Amino acid sequence: MDGVNTEPTPVQDSPFRSEPTARDLAPQYVLPLVVRLEKAAPPARTDALETAARAVLVMLSDERSLGDGEWAQAIRDWQDARIRKVVRRARGAEWRRAEALPGITVTGKSAEVRVFPPVPLDGWPKDLAKLQVSGTELDDPEPPAGPDLAEPVLWMSPEVEMSAGKAMAQAGHGAQLAWWELSDEERATWRDAGFPLAVRTADPAQWRDLTTSRLPLVRDAGFTEIAPGSCTVVADHPALR
Repeated sequence: MDGVNTEPTPVQDSPFRSEPTARDLAPQYVLPLVVRLEKAAPPARTDALETAARAVLVMLSDERSLGDGEWAQAIRDWQDARIRKVVRRARGAEWRRAEALPGITVTGKSAEVRVFPPVPLDGWPKDLAKLQVSGTELDDPEPPAGPDLAEPVLWMSPEVEMSAGKAMAQAGHGAQLAWWELSDEERATWRDAGFPLAVRTADPAQWRDLTTSRLPLVRDAGFTEIAPGSCTVVADHPALR
């Protein structure tokens, strides 16, 4: 597909590495995501993570992000540098202003996440820049059911504590790494099915096996909340097993 890297990203060129790389010399962009967080009806944490991951995939596969599409150059510039995602929260009038900006709203069971084309790190639209980024906390009313292993699973680390906003960004990283490693046919199949996926926290023994497998692994660059190099997500897509 035009505008998206179809080959696996070499480890030495990973956009998530904490060590300095050539990507640091490129202009830096960020993919903004906004989660709707109404006081009376906050989304469940797991649903918010899954919806954020799907939002990243929807943005990557949208026609406007490919080839000569209106967002394609921003997507290319973003992917040529460090891959940064920042999740902010909005409610009421804040959410309505965010919805008025170019982007895509993805809806889960209880969550709404709007994803926007990448913007320069210091060039956020004012209606997004004023939104709160820290302290986004969400809970699951009850433990999520076990995932369907016939579908992609983004396994979160049981060893790293993250706010809901940080975890949403990490789930998006995992989904993006899986997307990069799929063939065009595999991408089309996933897209046409509506990007089914689950986000679950691995148990410690399972996590050790996952992090030593050949599946895509997110090592966070450590810009916020957690230590550089922390392993946060393993992207377990059936086509990559």
